[in-house]
Amino acid sequence: MGFTIDRKDLATWPNLITLVRLLCIPVFVWLLFGRDDRAASAWLLAALGSTDWVDGWVARRFGQVSEFGKLFDPAVDRLMFLVAIPAILIDGSVPWWVAVLVLAREGLVAVAALGLGAAGVERFDVTWEGKTGAFLLMFAFPMFLGANSTLSYAEVLGVLAWLFAIPGIGYSWYSLIFQYIPAARDGLAHRHR
Repeated sequence: MGFTIDRKDLATWPNLITLVRLLCIPVFVWLLFGRDDRAASAWLLAALGSTDWVDGWVARRFGQVSEFGKLFDPAVDRLMFLVAIPAILIDGSVPWWVAVLVLAREGLVAVAALGLGAAGVERFDVTWEGKTGAFLLMFAFPMFLGANSTLSYAEVLGVLAWLFAIPGIGYSWYSLIFQYIPAARDGLAHRHR
């Protein structure tokens, strides 16, 4: 099954929102390392995470769901994780084991998606558990960063970071092991039939 991109699928509001999120990833890195401003980088990362649901809502609300958007949005999410988490780890604001668990899961999903796509397996949608895990982690990491900043509420952010990180990791790994791996197996079996 081939994948073609219709030009009208590209020029949609949801894809524009996702593109802005993509273009802000280098700004996050610059704020964290170039400006040495953990608070500003935490706020930007939190804003990027919070707008993740906006593009999906806009796409559904205004009938702008596209095959390109279904690939572009999760790819930008994954890239955001794969850039932000190592940056926060290098900064020393997140425990190494939290970063490793999230990066390992994201890496496995990225490699599997590429492999399944190359094998011609039909793409399957992100599950509620996968979305919930990503949502929680998109807030946990900025909070870890903010907890190590000069913000007056840094201590509260430290507590909240753990309250978001632990279930976020749980949901992420649950979705991988009990939903995505079986769906990938079924897709491969269907492809071979």
